[in-house]
Amino acid sequence: MAAFNNFKKWARSNADSALELIRIYLGIGLLIKGIHFVLHADFLINVLQNAGHLSFANTLITHLVGLTHIGGGILLAVGLITRISALMQIPILTGALVLVSAQKGLFTQGQSFEFTALVLFLLIIFAVIGGGKWSVDQRVLNQE
Repeated sequence: MAAFNNFKKWARSNADSALELIRIYLGIGLLIKGIHFVLHADFLINVLQNAGHLSFANTLITHLVGLTHIGGGILLAVGLITRISALMQIPILTGALVLVSAQKGLFTQGQSFEFTALVLFLLIIFAVIGGGKWSVDQRVLNQE
């Protein structure tokens, strides 16, 4: 029982490290998703066409989404201009949630609505709280 209490004490004192790991994981995930969108632009174009939205600008949207995920994912992972990098992802995830995932609904096989909502929620959190103690932002601010 003492070991469990020691673990709880350690976990409470290092809770901010968990948020750091989530931020880094989220950034890497967005980077990978952006690379996928750039390399497989036809995939996202098909998703947009199947949703029946914005058929006139699908190629432009696909490339903007991919590049924004790549740039924002890298910035989020390292914690450089963290709030801005999270904020620039929010419109994309909101669009994905409203225009694409909402049509499929909850509890689908791929659970795209639930996953998109989770990523959007995490981005809002990091847009508010910033990068944290491991971020480049924090290191730069501490040196001034």
